[in-house]
Amino acid sequence: MASFVKVATTAELRSGEGKVVDVGGRAIALFHCDGQWYATDNTCPHRGGPLGEGSVSGMTVTCPWHGWEFDVSTGQCTLTDAKINAYPVKIDGEDVLVSL
Repeated sequence: MASFVKVATTAELRSGEGKVVDVGGRAIALFHCDGQWYATDNTCPHRGGPLGEGSVSGMTVTCPWHGWEFDVSTGQCTLTDAKINAYPVKIDGEDVLVSL
């Protein structure tokens, strides 16, 4: 069974924001989009840009380094066939938990 780790509180991110969090020593990108929470790999496969620092519009995060875009719910790149991992997120009270 998957183990969930607390990475943030719901008050830390407004809708349309992302941040980099640590899950078991791995940098993971956490996003809050229209009341839903998502987690993906933080590293863009193009040149290693930090996706958690990218701009978020709707369900899409744009890599701050070279503009590659990813659907935060699936990890699918909207510009190429590249894909990053998406991870389960759950809310427990005000805690945001992620499982790898």
